[in-house]
Amino acid sequence: MRNLIKGLLRHIAELLFRVRVNGALPDECKRLLIVANHESFLDGLLLGLFLPLDPVFVVHTGVVRNPLFRLVLTLADYLAVDPTSPMAMKKVIRLIEDGRPVVIFPEGRITTTGSLMKTYDGPAFVAAKTGATLLPVRIDGAARSYFSRLAAHVPKRLFPQISLFLRPTTHIPMPVAPTARQRRRKAGEAMRRLMQDMIFATRPTQTLFAALLDAADIQGHRHALVEDLKQIEYSYRDLIKMALTLGRLTARHSAPGERIGLLLPNLAPTLGLIFGLSAHRRVAAMLNYTAGVDGMQAACTAAQIRTILTSRAFVEQAKLGDKLAALQGVRLLYLEELREALTLADKLWLMLWALPFPHTALPAGSPEDAAVVLFTSGSEGKPKGVVLSHRALLANIAQIRAVVDFSINDKILNALPLFHSFGLTAGGLLPVLTGAKVFLYPSPLHYRVIPELAYDRNCTVLLGTSTFLGNYAKFAHPYDFYRLRYVIAGAEKLATTVRDIWFEKFGIRIFEGYGATETAPVLAVNTPMAFRSGTVGQFLPGLQHQLVAVPGIPTGGMLHVKGPNLMSGYLRFEKPGVLQTPTSSVGEGWYETGDVVELDDDGFVKIVGRVKRFAKVAGEMVSLEAVEKLALAASSANHAASTQPDPTRGETILLFTTDRSLSREKLQAAARDGGWPEIAVPRRIIAVDALPLLGTGKIDYVTLKAWAEKA
Repeated sequence: MRNLIKGLLRHIAELLFRVRVNGALPDECKRLLIVANHESFLDGLLLGLFLPLDPVFVVHTGVVRNPLFRLVLTLADYLAVDPTSPMAMKKVIRLIEDGRPVVIFPEGRITTTGSLMKTYDGPAFVAAKTGATLLPVRIDGAARSYFSRLAAHVPKRLFPQISLFLRPTTHIPMPVAPTARQRRRKAGEAMRRLMQDMIFATRPTQTLFAALLDAADIQGHRHALVEDLKQIEYSYRDLIKMALTLGRLTARHSAPGERIGLLLPNLAPTLGLIFGLSAHRRVAAMLNYTAGVDGMQAACTAAQIRTILTSRAFVEQAKLGDKLAALQGVRLLYLEELREALTLADKLWLMLWALPFPHTALPAGSPEDAAVVLFTSGSEGKPKGVVLSHRALLANIAQIRAVVDFSINDKILNALPLFHSFGLTAGGLLPVLTGAKVFLYPSPLHYRVIPELAYDRNCTVLLGTSTFLGNYAKFAHPYDFYRLRYVIAGAEKLATTVRDIWFEKFGIRIFEGYGATETAPVLAVNTPMAFRSGTVGQFLPGLQHQLVAVPGIPTGGMLHVKGPNLMSGYLRFEKPGVLQTPTSSVGEGWYETGDVVELDDDGFVKIVGRVKRFAKVAGEMVSLEAVEKLALAASSANHAASTQPDPTRGETILLFTTDRSLSREKLQAAARDGGWPEIAVPRRIIAVDALPLLGTGKIDYVTLKAWAEKA
C-alpha cells in the first residue's frame, strides 16, 4: 500500500513541479549517508519519492509533533532526534552500521535566505565515525514554492520547477586532532565545504543575458533592483529593455565579436550596455577613464578597440574632452546620438518581438564567448586586457553565492567603478543576477557623501578598498552604517587601523577578500561561517591551487590557481588583438598570481606580499609591505615603500610618507618594539604631500618607482 501511494504522489509531483532528477545512485554502497540542502517542507517528500531506495529519514522531534507531517512520515521509515541530545547522533551511527541508507539535512532547518544556512557538526562526525559513503543531493527550486520559509515579499510560485542533482559520492575521513571536540569541528568544516561545493557545482551553464532573463523570471520582471544618481529605480523589465535597445543600436556600428570601448560612469545604462553588447555578440571593453591618455591609448591598442561608446554629458562633467581628442585610431559614439537614431522599426521590434520573446529574438551565444574585457591597473607596467568569458563571470558569481548569502532583502552600495573587476562582478552583476538591489554611485572618493547614502538608502552591503573604507570611517556618523550587515574589502590589503576603527566606531566586522582581475576577480573571502582575522578567508569552491617555493622567502609560496572563473587570456600592448591564453610554471590553464601566500591547517589564506614587492638588500629578501607596516606602527599617516639600485647592497629601500616628522629613529624604535628586523628600516625617508593613487584607490607603484629613481 505504501508503494502504491508513493507511486501516485510521484506522478502528481512530476505533473505539478516538473521534477527533474540529474545523476544516479552509486552501484553499491553498504553504508550510505545522503546529505541535502534544505529549501522547503517538500524536501523530505521529494527525496522519498524520487530516490530509488528506501532510506531512513532523520527528522527533528518537533516535526513529528505536527499531525500533517506525522501523516506524511507514515510513507517512510524515520528516526526522530533531538539535536540538543548528546545521544542523538549515536542512534544515526547505529543505523548506518546496520547497513540502512540514511537521509539527513546538515543545515538542520529550512533556509530563510535562499542560500545555505549553518551546517551542524553532527552529521559530518557520523560520516567520519562510520566511514559512510556520502551522497550529496542538491534540491533546487523548492525554495520558490509556498512551502518554503522565505520572507513573504520574496516572489513565489504555486508550482515552480524543481530539480534534484545527485552528485558523485565522497567520504569525510576522521580528522586528526588532539580532542574529540576538535575532530568533530574539523569534520563539520569539511561538511560545510562539501555543501558549498555542491551548490556551486550544480550551477547552470549559460550566458550573461540568459542569466539576466532567468533572474527576471525568478524575481519578477517588475522587481526594482538598480538605482543611480538619477534617483530612478530600474526594474528587470527596464534593464532588459535597455539592454536590447542599446545593444541593437550599437550593433549597427560594429561587427560580431568586436570589442567596444565603454567609457561611462556607474549608471544603470552602463550595466544595460554590458548585458546588451554581450547579447548581440559584442564585447564590452571597460575603459578606465582615470588612467590618462597613455593608459587609455595602451588599452585601446592592446584590445584593438576601434569604437568608444560614451556620453557627451559625462565627457563634459568629467572634463575628458581633451583626453579623448588625443586618442588615436578610435571613433567616438555618444549615447545621446544613439538614442536619437531609434526608429519606428526598432520600437516595433522591441515591443512585438524582443521583449515578449527575448530568448528567440537574438542568436544564442556560447558561455565560452568573451563577455567583457577589463584592464589591469597598470601599477606594474602598461595595462593588459583581461578577457573574461560568460563562463568565468557567472562561475565567480556562483562561487560567491555559495559562501555568502546575498538575497532579495539586500541593498548593495557600490561606488567602486564598473571598469574595476571587484566593482563589476560583486557590485554590478552579482546583485542583478541575485535579485538584490544595488545603488550605483559614480565615485568612491566622496568620503562624506557615501556614508550619508548608506544611511539614507538603507544599504545593507558596502564594498570598498581599505583606503576608501578608512576614509569613510573618518567622516561618517557612528549611526550612518546601522543597517550594514556586510562590509567587504578587496583590491588591497586591509589595514589593521581600518579594521579596528570600523569595529570600534560602528561595531562592524570587515570581511576581507582577495582576488585578481584575471580570476573575475574573487579567489578567497572571509565569511560569517568561516572567518579568521589577519587572513583573506578560504578559497572559493571549484578552485585548484598550488604553492610554488620562492627562493629567498622562507615561508609560503607563489600562488598558482586554476578554475572555471579564470580568464580566457591576455591582450597585450606588444601584440595587439592576440589572445595569450593563461599558463604558468605549473602547466597550461594555470595562472600565476604574483602573490606569495601562506595556508594554515584550516585552509585560510594569508598574503605575505607580491613577489615584485620584495627588495633584495645585501642578499636578503625584504618585503616592502612589511616596511609599510613598520611605518604604520610608527605613524598613522600614509606610507609607501619603493627601491632604487645600490651598487654595494643590491637595492636600497625608500619610504615615501605624508608624515613630515617621521624619522629613521622613530622607525628603528618601532622596529625594536614590534620585533621587525633592522634591515626592514628604510635607508631614506621622503616626505610628500600625497601618495600617487590609481582610480581604483591602489597606490600607483609605477609612478612611485619613477619618483624613487629620481630621488
